Amino acid sequence: MAGRQRFHYAWVVAGVTFLTLLVAAGIRASPGVLVVPLENEFHWSRATISFAVGVNIFLYGLVGPFAAAMMDSFGVRRTMLAALTTIALGVSATPLMQHSWQLVVLWGAVVGLGCGATANVLAAIIATRWFTARRGLVVGLLTSAAAAGQLLFLPPLASIAANYGWRPMVLALAGVAAALLPVVAVLMRDRPEDMGIAPYGGQRGSPIAKPADANPVSAALKALGIGVRSRDFWLIAGSYFICGASTNGLVGTHLIPACIDNGMAEVTAASLLASMAVFNFIGTTGSGWLSDRVDNRLLLAVYYGLRGLSLFYLPFSFVSFYGLSLFVAFYGLDWIATVPPTIRLTANAFGKEKTAIMFGWMAVSHQLGGAMAAFLAGVLRMDLGTYLQAFMLAGLLCLIAAVMVLFIGVNREEPGQSAAAPAGAAPRS
Repeated sequence: MAGRQRFHYAWVVAGVTFLTLLVAAGIRASPGVLVVPLENEFHWSRATISFAVGVNIFLYGLVGPFAAAMMDSFGVRRTMLAALTTIALGVSATPLMQHSWQLVVLWGAVVGLGCGATANVLAAIIATRWFTARRGLVVGLLTSAAAAGQLLFLPPLASIAANYGWRPMVLALAGVAAALLPVVAVLMRDRPEDMGIAPYGGQRGSPIAKPADANPVSAALKALGIGVRSRDFWLIAGSYFICGASTNGLVGTHLIPACIDNGMAEVTAASLLASMAVFNFIGTTGSGWLSDRVDNRLLLAVYYGLRGLSLFYLPFSFVSFYGLSLFVAFYGLDWIATVPPTIRLTANAFGKEKTAIMFGWMAVSHQLGGAMAAFLAGVLRMDLGTYLQAFMLAGLLCLIAAVMVLFIGVNREEPGQSAAAPAGAAPRS
């Protein structure tokens, strides 16, 4: 059986996917390093720069369901190559900008769309298509690539920006994205059946999903139509909106500027945010393992509750390096841990074949929350001179999310089926 081979090609596909997600995450995390240099050189307000970051975050999410539909229709490899090319072109053009609208177009729109096509929808589609066994673990590993990208990229990027300027920094990012293109072109495969094998842990006689023939746009919109009629959709999407607001939008964008506001050097602040990625990796991988074994609603309730408490603590952690380090460790364990149980709850609600597209729409909600938080936190900082109110509001929202997730799937469960069921479990009809 293919699932019992000593080595399965699914792990090569997972490795290439991890590398792609890692690079995209590193590029996606870099605006935190750019905020102050752009503010100093162009005298753009922090609210203006935050608006461009907000556009990036929103489009990063919005493209998700359409990218998932494109992967079904045109193939994963072609979609990944198109996304990486878009990222490389958008990033390489940013040193030429002179006006704030160009930042919105290049970094906000072009880079946002490219990174969004290589985001968590890619992790979801690879995990569900290539793995029958170890699926929760694989989702955890792939989503932890965001943490690894942050860890590997932020300190050297901050160092380059501090010593040579922000333009060499973004050109280095463009070169990394371009270097990944031949790796994806040579090693990536769309489906196990393209190689005459079953998914890892699957049987050769298992039904094989055929590539979608539908127009990707209509397929994505049809999935949205199914979702908006479901209470579970709104509960998952609502909690994921808060997830994005409290992570990418607030901490990912504004933690470094907040540290600088409190007298910390930019490279030190970037190193702290990057060190959070070590705990991200541990927390997300552990969350993937737990999502195979524990009710996913309870996992999310714990994650959001702890995140809320840590955000209440954050404004008071700036008094010392050690206090901030405690926040980094605690918050880092929780940051991306929400992804594996969210993907699994989405699969249970809408079925394996619709998981990627439906999770893509959840990601739209996530990034909409991130975009709003990135912009509004910048506005609050400009008006009030502090991030205190932004951190407190985000903490309160996380406590609300902790309650929301407990109601996912409550009315649709049948005997023997729970919200913690494996991602491939049959949903309600």
